[in-house]
Amino acid sequence: MRKSVASVLAGIGMALACSTSVHAQDKQLTIFWAEWDPANYLQELGNEYEKETGVKVVVETTPWADFQTKAFTEFNAKGSAYDLVVGDSQWLGAASEGGHYVDLTDFVKENKVNEKMAEATVKYYAEYPGGSGKYWSIPAEGDAVGWAYRKDWFEDPKEMEAFKAKYGYDLAPPKTFKELTDIAEFFNRPDQNRYGIAIYTQNQYDGLAMGVENALFSYGAELGDYGTYKVDGIVNSDKAVAALENYRKLFGFTPPGWTNAFFVENNQAITEGLAAMSMNYFAFLPSLLNESTNPYAKNTGFFANPAGPGGDQYAALGGQGISVVSYSNNKEEAMKFLKWFIQDDTQKKWADLGGYTCNKAVLESEAFQSATPYNKAFYETMFKVKDFWAVPEYAELLQQLNQRVYPYVVNGQGSAKEVLDALAGDWDGTFKKYGRVK
Repeated sequence: MRKSVASVLAGIGMALACSTSVHAQDKQLTIFWAEWDPANYLQELGNEYEKETGVKVVVETTPWADFQTKAFTEFNAKGSAYDLVVGDSQWLGAASEGGHYVDLTDFVKENKVNEKMAEATVKYYAEYPGGSGKYWSIPAEGDAVGWAYRKDWFEDPKEMEAFKAKYGYDLAPPKTFKELTDIAEFFNRPDQNRYGIAIYTQNQYDGLAMGVENALFSYGAELGDYGTYKVDGIVNSDKAVAALENYRKLFGFTPPGWTNAFFVENNQAITEGLAAMSMNYFAFLPSLLNESTNPYAKNTGFFANPAGPGGDQYAALGGQGISVVSYSNNKEEAMKFLKWFIQDDTQKKWADLGGYTCNKAVLESEAFQSATPYNKAFYETMFKVKDFWAVPEYAELLQQLNQRVYPYVVNGQGSAKEVLDALAGDWDGTFKKYGRVK
């Protein structure tokens, strides 16, 4: 029996649909990231993308210690193992100048990424060189340095009375660095095994730098001019000197032996009942609400990095942007994924899963800010972040900062002015060596 024309056409349509579906299922995007909870959240988000498009998303991870080495080994080999990478902001210079990232400038403009994401996050996660209007990433996992504190200590009526009698104002989460310092001093009681504050001091990578930046940026100081690479008179300005002096003062209120502290130790300062306040990346604050690992979870609160003496308020940037690898064989599909990723509804899903969104609409929503005890502080922070140098030689600059600043902060060697003058000389020499300044 002959088929009708309609049934034939219907059959062809079904065949084409099946063919398209099979073709989509054959496609796979591989995203490379470090091994931590946000990568698991991204995989869950990728599973949603697969349901919507048929394109499989695989988030491949490796331990943090191997992340940069493994990524750049693949980049330098011009390998196509990864279609996208969620890389640190410091990679922007090396990855863009090395030809490893796809130029996303047109994508950012066409999709109004600057309007969708907090401006500061686009500037530091995506743009290189600074102020150039050239973009290589999309803000993915927002992060910065915030603070946890012991609410029960702060809200104890006897402590509140004693604090006000000594300092003349009410004890509350600090809004300024002066208040932060006063509170650290007030709660520092070594004879009771109670200390005022936990700050970053580890100098193997960027722990100390992130901590010092928290003070320096809020004191209205800068690391240098990102456009001209001028550093003398900037990183060693009077404001920078005052910030470093205050960071050294805060070190005096830390637990004993606090000379190699980073995110693990600073969370332990809270979970072990050692300190009234502790700085840490927002990415590591959620665990402080886990009652199985923090006996003080119900009494742990959070606040954004305070303002400096001139009213400036910023925080040191952490987190990562997501980039398309130039050697990928699936660049078109990767761009489609990015377009999906930046949509407001996708960013809401990302936040709901546990990812730290940089999306303005989500950050500004009451639903986001009230979702966790630390979300409001995160929202307040992500519009006020600043970053370290993103140039290819950033590791050299970081090492120079550690070598100069560490002996002063933990041992009081030299003066803040002498330390920063020497650092300015180091950095100027490095920028000349790499031809950034004459």
